[in-house]
Parts: sequence; structure tokens; C-alpha cells
Amino acid sequence: GGRERRNVAKGDMYWENSLSLCSFSPRTAVGSRLANKLGWKFCDADDYHPKENKEKMMNGIPLDDEDRIPWLCTLREILMREKSFGENMILACSSLKRMYRRILTGEQSAVNTTVKQDQEQSQLGYSKNILFVYLHGPIELITKRLDSRKGHFMSPSLLQSQFDTLEPPEGTENFINISIENSISDIVTEIERHLG
Repeated sequence: GGRERRNVAKGDMYWENSLSLCSFSPRTAVGSRLANKLGWKFCDADDYHPKENKEKMMNGIPLDDEDRIPWLCTLREILMREKSFGENMILACSSLKRMYRRILTGEQSAVNTTVKQDQEQSQLGYSKNILFVYLHGPIELITKRLDSRKGHFMSPSLLQSQFDTLEPPEGTENFINISIENSISDIVTEIERHLG
């Protein structure tokens, strides 16, 4: 159908992103339900953390830039691959900092310098080709949901460090804000409304 092939913000990929809620937001539930409705591919970034990152998080040790950047580069490769296949995609990812989001969009390289205008970048484009959905909510709500979450490798003790690291999207970033105080169905409907 026309909807699943639709370009979003002049691009072929849609990135469902949770920043403030990190591993404790409903981003996977929202992303998978939205992907199902649109017929798009869904990817959970947590599945691509290397063993060392997972072990640190299980032990309550926050990840730093050195831990996250190789993971972000892997996710960038996935985005580029799906783009080359002409696939629309939803990626649930806790890209907490603007620098992380710039790596994913190709605006910034992993060595913290601006990427030159070259063929690789023109294939994926700038941030206008990827829509960030910023799912946000109060820490009290996240903590409550975290208490009922089972089976995730991330230690609940890391929640505050995630909020401390957070740089919410702003300014020229291509994003929308949606509160997780809404139901998952309402969140999905709101995202669809923004997609047109």
C-alpha cells in the first residue's frame, strides 16, 4: 500500500526514539505496534548492545560515550542498510545526547567531527530524513513502571544516571514530543497524525 512506502520528512526512514525514558519507557511497545500498523520494519536498539555494555548495565555501571559510540555506529549502519533497500524503519533507541542523534543521522562522525558532504551522507541525508519521537514523562512514572518490569539487562539503579545524561531534542532537530502519560494506543495515534 501507499502508506508503508511513504517518505517521512523527505526520507525513507522513520526513527521512533525514546530519549528521556531510556530503557523504562514504552518505546518498544509503541514502536512495534506502530510498525505493525504501518507495515514498516521494527528494530530495538537494545538488541545490538555488545556483551560488555550489557554486563556493565546489569552491574549498575552507567555507560559512557566510549561505550555507546560503537553501538551507535552499528545502529547507523543498520539505518543505512535499510535505506539502501528502500525500507521504512522504526528504531527504538535511547539516544540520550544530541551528539548521539547526530551520529545516527550522519551529521557527526564517531570522532566528534562534522561529516563532510559526501556520497555516504547524501544517501541517508541529514536529520530531516529521520523523525525523532521524544517520548517523555516524569521520573516517578518511569520508576513505577520500572518496578513492574522483568527480564531486562539494565539495572533499575541506572534510571537517575540516564536522566542526568539526557539532552532533550531541541532547535533544528527533526522531532516531536509525546508524553508517556498517554496510553500506548493514543501515543501511536499521535505519531500517525504527525506522519500525515
